[in-house]
Amino acid sequence: MTVAPEATERLMTPGEVAAMFRVDPKTVTRWAAAGRIGSIRTPGGHRRFRESEVRTLLDGLTSEAHG
Repeated sequence: MTVAPEATERLMTPGEVAAMFRVDPKTVTRWAAAGRIGSIRTPGGHRRFRESEVRTLLDGLTSEAHG
């Protein structure tokens, strides 16, 4: 049986994402609401973010700043 990559990928909380970008967790939530970053809703209604997507976005921003 093959497991889809998204099924095993680590999901991050808004606080964890905020720490990576050095912003407030509410900013991360606003980004998700605006469609700037994809999010998944837990059964309890909390947002979670795919680690690979967060890292790709962060890598894109840091390469823009340095390039």
